[in-house]
Amino acid sequence: MAATVTRIVSTPSPIPIPSSHHKSRRAPPSLLLLRPICCSSSPFTENHSPERYRRDSWLYSSSSSADLPVPSPLPPRDDAPSVATREHDIAMQLPELRILLQVLRDKRKCRCPGDGSDGGCGPGEVYLVGTGPGDPELLTLKAVRVLKGADLVLYDRLVSHDVLELVGQDARLLYVGKTAGYHSRTQEEIHELLLNFAEAGANVVRLKGGDPLVFGRGGEEMDFLQQQGIRVQVIPGITAASGIAAELGIPLTHRGVANSVRFLTGHSRKGGSDPLFVAENAADPDSTLVVYMGLATLPSLAHKLMEHGLPPNTPAAAIERGTTPQQRVVFSDLKDLADKIVAEALVSPTLIIIGNVVALSPFYSQSRKEAAQLVEA
Repeated sequence: MAATVTRIVSTPSPIPIPSSHHKSRRAPPSLLLLRPICCSSSPFTENHSPERYRRDSWLYSSSSSADLPVPSPLPPRDDAPSVATREHDIAMQLPELRILLQVLRDKRKCRCPGDGSDGGCGPGEVYLVGTGPGDPELLTLKAVRVLKGADLVLYDRLVSHDVLELVGQDARLLYVGKTAGYHSRTQEEIHELLLNFAEAGANVVRLKGGDPLVFGRGGEEMDFLQQQGIRVQVIPGITAASGIAAELGIPLTHRGVANSVRFLTGHSRKGGSDPLFVAENAADPDSTLVVYMGLATLPSLAHKLMEHGLPPNTPAAAIERGTTPQQRVVFSDLKDLADKIVAEALVSPTLIIIGNVVALSPFYSQSRKEAAQLVEA
């Protein structure tokens, strides 16, 4: 029997939560395991959400009200004309981006008289900053300091609203997020934006969820900029695997249970349902598997893992919007996890943890008890 949690809004006697889990703005995880939520309450920046256009409103100052994009609290449908929408959005933003670029160039000229050969008159710097899985209290002090001093912040979808509130008042924000089927900017366009503004002398922050060098394409951006002579500093963030596992009390390694941990991407390079990476040695019962971006490919991944010898009853968890107030969790055996995710309609971002260490979470045992009570009823 697969164990999963019930739809709990409140419980008469919740699981005791360690003090590290008590946060004034978020209920204990035991009360948020499968509370139904609406996508409009997302803690992150959806492609065409009102929050995005309010935050980036400076970009549309040169556009007439008739041309302005229409914000929607819901993500676009799969059949929406995403290419035309993207191109229209970029066209409206270009005038203000050019104005900002010229302002920064002029400031640099004033700061650097003559031929600009004096010290401090070179290009600006780019900071690749990781924001963790969503909870702003997980940011590093260095990340907060850099956010306060930025001229321009290019931020991804999985940077929470709470984190963006920490950006300095004088900074300009530009959404460059990507979701399946809609990229507000291509990777090449992001490279050019970073380069152009850094060359103008700006301090540019590239803000990414989690850690910028763990499935965040930060390495590509760093390599491109360094080849152009731009200095890049990487400020690490708590990757989702560490932050979310800690939130649920799941040790990624544990003596006698798991002697290693492996991070996998669930994305298929060709956009299909087949996982990008599944190897026979990934099906190791002594290892913990953490799958990023794996909702679409989990059925195929789970099948291959079991085919290569991972027991079907291996404990597993799927965590939607981990460490945020909208966090939801499904616990299950590996063989049933994909069906449970569909039944509970989990959405991206959802992290998947597979391995015997999942059973060490205090919330896992609670989910088993609740499942047994439902069967008895």
